[in-house]
Amino acid sequence: MKRYAIGLDYGTNSCRSLLVDLDTGQELGSAVFPYPSGEMGILLDASDPHVARQNPRDYLDGLVAIVTGALARARETDPTFDPGDVIGIGIDTTGSTPIPVDAEGTPLGLKPEFAGELAAMVWLWKDHTAYAEAAEITETAARLRPQYLAKCGGIYSSEWWWSKIWHCLKVAPGVFAAAHSWVEHCDWLPAVLTGNTRPETMARGVCSAGHKAMYAEEWGGLPDEEFLTALDPALAALRPRLYKHAVTSDIAAGGLTAEWATRLGLREGISVAVGAFDAHMGAVGAGVREGTFVKILGTSTCDITVAPLATGVADIPGVCGVVNGSVLPGYYGIEAGQSAVGDIFLWFVNQLVPDRYGAGLEEKFIEMEKRLAVLAPGQTGLLALDWNNGNRTILVDVRLTGLLLGQTLHTQAHEIYRALIEATAFGARTIIERVEEYGVPIDTVVNIGGLAVKNATLMQIYADILGKRLKVAASDQTCALGAAIFGGASSGRISLAAAQQNLCAYRERVYDPIPRNQAVYNELYALYKTLHDAFGAPDWQGSLGHVMKRLLEIRARAAAGNAGA
Repeated sequence: MKRYAIGLDYGTNSCRSLLVDLDTGQELGSAVFPYPSGEMGILLDASDPHVARQNPRDYLDGLVAIVTGALARARETDPTFDPGDVIGIGIDTTGSTPIPVDAEGTPLGLKPEFAGELAAMVWLWKDHTAYAEAAEITETAARLRPQYLAKCGGIYSSEWWWSKIWHCLKVAPGVFAAAHSWVEHCDWLPAVLTGNTRPETMARGVCSAGHKAMYAEEWGGLPDEEFLTALDPALAALRPRLYKHAVTSDIAAGGLTAEWATRLGLREGISVAVGAFDAHMGAVGAGVREGTFVKILGTSTCDITVAPLATGVADIPGVCGVVNGSVLPGYYGIEAGQSAVGDIFLWFVNQLVPDRYGAGLEEKFIEMEKRLAVLAPGQTGLLALDWNNGNRTILVDVRLTGLLLGQTLHTQAHEIYRALIEATAFGARTIIERVEEYGVPIDTVVNIGGLAVKNATLMQIYADILGKRLKVAASDQTCALGAAIFGGASSGRISLAAAQQNLCAYRERVYDPIPRNQAVYNELYALYKTLHDAFGAPDWQGSLGHVMKRLLEIRARAAAGNAGA
């Protein structure tokens, strides 16, 4: 008997599905649904650039479109395909993306009385309106509950659960009062499919709870009432209407209801896994294991690795969380990331690259890659900081900005592009070194995303700077693949390990560090670290007087070596 599973991946601008054979790993069908509301699915506020909300109706409409679309394509791929052989559904979403709901779990944004009220909509992960609340949470926790901060890297973010809920209380008290509870997007969709939408009883995932809501079993779950009262008594009053326990995503949230089975064309009662965040399920789809560091390389990055519970792991300052079971059961999940990578490259090409490199965006990228590929490490004489959208890890400071050092009247656009690529790789190395410093060994980096597939020069630069072997995941949809793996595992008919073994694969090309390049990049990385600490660490003391001259020395040596090669 065939065993299939469906993974649903809810991103920032669209949602997509992936239907897979759990035994062969074949990907039979997929469909994409762009969110129709707002601008590319995001509800904005012209008066406040920090606002980013979504319409929950888009999630439900997308659910029908992507599941039925995947089933139709599966029938085209294999005429013998039977939807009755689908045994599970898994769901990943962005996060922290909290939704204000009523006592029955209905999002306020779906109720007529809140039509057009932005605060009643879904608070998308990239909404940064709660920066002041995040700072106050950090200060209060440092004073009263330092253990809370230790598990999330030492600083609480404006992107996270409590910051957003508290900000809603301040700016939209009517919405806050109408909200019986709040639910993460990744918890709400499994609840809808299984018919258990009551906030107090629906299944809650430890991934979202642990990384964004300061949840940990060791202190009894969510932050205690005394701490929340110190922030605002209204938050303490909300706590009993949230949840007491959170679980891993290999557990079923419940069975698919008859109503949704009919709407989707699936069998009633099949398993729906507890939800989690996209990056964490993407890491599972990329075959994450001990010693593997998964980088989801896109407009920004999210980095995931794991450490066995049996060996333990220290709290790691500057990361986005160390959470029991958030990635794989039996392991601590460790999350980090960079606030801008592909976004930096797009900004540069859109704003500064001249037309002599090509007429359009793609042509410019292709031409610049050709030109920078023949340069030796250090030959540009440039060094950059990758903070054009702030620093997520390890400094955790949204107020930091980008920097380019060493440019002259002879500097060309492709040289700057190479320096920006190198800067993002140096930032990645900083994260990996911080994780390793706290006892988590990394031997292999697995990359996910379009940049990893399209830009071989970028990948080699990353391998040389990181000093690690780099692999690229075979699937173009590792987040949806990871969700499908959990969907299958939650049914009890296949183990998580077996599903990963069957479904996780890598592209043929592997990138190994080139020793001569590594040596030069080690010199440049020392200079990068000087800039990193000088501009990012408030207690830094030192000198920057040597940096420009060292760049010139390295450039001259690299140019001479490249000319003689």
